[in-house]
Amino acid sequence: MRNGYFRLLCSENGTVLKIVAPKDEGKPVSSKEVIEYLTQHGVTYDAVQLTKDIQNAVSLGAPESAVMVNKECTVEISESYKMTVSQDGMLVVARFYPPSLRGKRMTASDFFGDLAQKNITFGVRREIIEAFFKTPIYCTDVVIAKGQPPRHGQDARIEYYFETDIKAKPTLNSDGSVDFFNLNAINHCSAGDVLARLFPEDPGEYGRSVYDEKIKPRDVKRMILRYGRNIAISEDKQVLTAETNGHVTLVDDKVFVSNVFEVENVDISTGNIEYEGSIKVNGNVCANFSVKAKGNIEVSGIVEGAELQAGGNIVIARGMNGMAKGVLKAGGNIIAKFIENSKVYAEGYVSTESILHSDVVAGTEITVSGKRGFITGGKVSASSLVKVKTLGSAMGADTVVEVGVDPSIKLKVQDLRKEIVENRKEIEKIQPVIVAMTQKMAQGVALKPEQLKTLQEMVQKEKELQEKVDSDMREFNNLQDMLNECSNARVEVTGEVFAGTKISISDVSMVVKNSMTYCRFVKEQGDIKMSSL
Repeated sequence: MRNGYFRLLCSENGTVLKIVAPKDEGKPVSSKEVIEYLTQHGVTYDAVQLTKDIQNAVSLGAPESAVMVNKECTVEISESYKMTVSQDGMLVVARFYPPSLRGKRMTASDFFGDLAQKNITFGVRREIIEAFFKTPIYCTDVVIAKGQPPRHGQDARIEYYFETDIKAKPTLNSDGSVDFFNLNAINHCSAGDVLARLFPEDPGEYGRSVYDEKIKPRDVKRMILRYGRNIAISEDKQVLTAETNGHVTLVDDKVFVSNVFEVENVDISTGNIEYEGSIKVNGNVCANFSVKAKGNIEVSGIVEGAELQAGGNIVIARGMNGMAKGVLKAGGNIIAKFIENSKVYAEGYVSTESILHSDVVAGTEITVSGKRGFITGGKVSASSLVKVKTLGSAMGADTVVEVGVDPSIKLKVQDLRKEIVENRKEIEKIQPVIVAMTQKMAQGVALKPEQLKTLQEMVQKEKELQEKVDSDMREFNNLQDMLNECSNARVEVTGEVFAGTKISISDVSMVVKNSMTYCRFVKEQGDIKMSSL
């Protein structure tokens, strides 16, 4: 394949344009390109007539044809070229034009000199250029220089070798009961266990333009391993290892390992218990006592009329009889065999086999399954889902079920979004000033004491603003996840819902008038609708 090209024939009788047809799939001569060439070299022409003559000659398709340009004696024109450099400075393309019949050819040395004069020094394709001057191909784009694009790196990442999702749920046995003894809800660890590994950022590599200018790769995110007590970090700061037996949790991107405080029973022999880590009770928690843990609480027996507060999960293998004074409060999930006459609050989910005359609030969902699987009396509330086998009572016990997001969460999301935008704008204002002052110092310019103080204050302010943005983003994402979960708020009854049960979804309520089975309640177009499962 070869494009068509043109050449000027200059004589005393005038100037003639010789047109050579393309070969194979090459492009024919363009009248526009000819006119640009003639204009550049000061050759006179009649644009209208010349355009018409060129188009006619091209359309005939003869191997060679001639078109009259003017009747003047034009000075011979040397071999020339048109050069185009891409906007990003990464590509240089030249398009060569032949000399007139007795015009002078350019040499490769001349061309390399032109490139150097234009400061095009990197990525010059010398072999391609030298090949052209040996065997010229005209009116064809030739890539004569290519820059080296930057190699973009990768953000740092951390792998955690324990369960970080607080929504882990208990196993449902084949007979419909819940296995409360193998929940895997607590991340136990042993001394020497690897807890987390940091894979450092890859900064990438600088590229170079054809002008030999450095091109910076995109910025990558750096990370560090954050951890608390009872954890060792490797010399290269890339591996966290447990130093003691206990349990591991992730709180605000920080890894904690706590020893587990273990007792047989919580009674008069122990008194109230408050512990920084997790607590395991092998027996029962007796009435009027309290158990408070910053980690998780596991009770192998029963809890009667007691108060349990945990920063993590609460697991009660044989259930909770609150005796109208018992309280369970968890920053994570609550799992109990049964819940009776109690007040229960979980920021995560609540899972049990029955709820009787209790006030239960869950941040995500409430699941009542197993052989009995009933909610009778009292009030249960969850943001996204209440799933139960039997809801209400044939005896008419007042039973209220609420699902749907708290409106205050939406307002909090809006406020966080506004605060994040404002802080980022403030950071963008500060950064150029910091960079400018830092560059001056690097160039040896001595800053005045007040300027140094200003620089230090600005650096500190930028750091504080960035930390605030990062903190707000974490909270924003968590709240956004809650909103997404609540957009499909529903009540599911896998058995029977009795008449008289009150169901509320967001700001809409209804009272079930007739008993129904295998149904789902959702909010549609401002009303609560019932459909079959």
